[in-house]
Amino acid sequence: MADPVNSSSYGQPEKLIHNLKPSSVIGLATSCLKGWETWQYVVTIFLGLVVYDQVMYIYRKGSIAGPSFKIPFMGPFLQALDPKFDGYLAQWASGPLSCVSVFHKFVVLASDRDLAHKVFKSPQYTEPCIVPIAKDLLSHKAWVFLTGKVHVEFRRGLAPLFTSKALSTYLPVQEKVLGEYFDRFVAISEANNGKPTAFMTSFREIQCALSLRTFFGDYISEDAVKRIADDFYKVTAAMELVNVPFSMYIPFTKQWIGKKVADEVHEEFARAAGACKKNMATGAAPICTIDHWVLNMLESNRYRERIAAGEEGVEKPANLIREFTNMEISETLFTFLFASQDASSSATTWMFQILAQRPDVLDKVREENLAARGGDRTKPFDLEMIESLTYTNAVVKELLRWRPPVIFVPYLALKDFPVTPDYTVPKGSMIIPSCYPALHDPAVYPNPEYFDPDRWITGDAETKTKNWLVFGAGPHDCLARRYVPMSFAGMIGKASLELDWTHHATPRSEEIKVFATLFPMDGAQLVFKKRKWD
Repeated sequence: MADPVNSSSYGQPEKLIHNLKPSSVIGLATSCLKGWETWQYVVTIFLGLVVYDQVMYIYRKGSIAGPSFKIPFMGPFLQALDPKFDGYLAQWASGPLSCVSVFHKFVVLASDRDLAHKVFKSPQYTEPCIVPIAKDLLSHKAWVFLTGKVHVEFRRGLAPLFTSKALSTYLPVQEKVLGEYFDRFVAISEANNGKPTAFMTSFREIQCALSLRTFFGDYISEDAVKRIADDFYKVTAAMELVNVPFSMYIPFTKQWIGKKVADEVHEEFARAAGACKKNMATGAAPICTIDHWVLNMLESNRYRERIAAGEEGVEKPANLIREFTNMEISETLFTFLFASQDASSSATTWMFQILAQRPDVLDKVREENLAARGGDRTKPFDLEMIESLTYTNAVVKELLRWRPPVIFVPYLALKDFPVTPDYTVPKGSMIIPSCYPALHDPAVYPNPEYFDPDRWITGDAETKTKNWLVFGAGPHDCLARRYVPMSFAGMIGKASLELDWTHHATPRSEEIKVFATLFPMDGAQLVFKKRKWD
């Protein structure tokens, strides 16, 4: 048989490669593999994939912190199923940029404050992705995933939902919900004979009820509120940082269950949107978020109709918006609920626990709220009252710093992202700016692990705006940055006047559980009683 390679090419690699023909290469490969058993093919292919997986990980990792090698294919997937807060602390401490790789997904964490700001403020390179499955649960068309001008316009249409006028109308609804749930807290403790109970689940329920009544008023039934409050955590459970591929299509997996719950909630919200449109068309006054949004649509439609009819001198609405479909309204308020549910449940849990642990702080809150009501502890709160509560608002701010309800926000790199002069995040990777390290920076917040509301009054914490990443930054920062503190100040002020509660510490009370956000590992062991005034 003639030599398939011209002998004159030996010793000259360029000529050797140039003279190789596809048929020659195939012939050589066939000769080498001839006689192999099936298992040899399988092992060779497997080892080739392992090597490829490692090489790609090392290439993407570059010079940033992270494991030197990756567990083949899955990486730290098992740890991701039950993440430990100490693991996050170690990851953040390992460097301003660090990485992991789980299955096919390469993940870069930015723990440095300035790098976090850069990610938040680089929409040309990134878009919010929460987790890979998020678009399937929230909707691929949800406004939080929009970018550029379309996102700006959509967001502008939502801004009136958080004005002082709108916020004022939400407070009576919240006062009513709080009163009902405070009675339930007392009843739970009485039913347990005054023994401590884990209240974390109850705090999830009260926050879900507060959100749903604030967003939808009475357009959603009590049964629907209860059902959504019971089931919505399954949506959160489905949103693991990295999922098993195609798990959403496998019956009874967390992702499959989460999608089922999400679809049911979307339908309920769309039905409520239709009911709202009918009601507001009668000239009803707005009392909830969806009322204000629909009213804004009606005013915008009337303006356009008058202009189209040839009228002159028609006053243009302050916020001229388009008509939104029932499903668009549903998808938007679903994102509101998703964004608020776990974060507000976490903050509520830590708030009641720390105030029980710090009676000195609770006494000051109680004293300030009683004075603001002129000594009448039954007087309802309003926006002006809440904004006048200097110490209570400092307590809320310190809580959001001390136990931030959002510890990071995942983004997707739309293209290669030169996040530093020395490192470029590869296209398709997740890049996750972290909020927790900036809020616990001892150079900015002395003794950061100590709960100290006075740092916002007599200290300089109020001036450290660049570290205040509780609500993110950039074009996708949280719309509710004013609503959230207002809501919490109203809640703890009312609770301080109507309730007494004690915390029963366990060895796991200060241990942090990570479930989308931060919770005490023991679920917050508390006992509630009606407050008796002398």
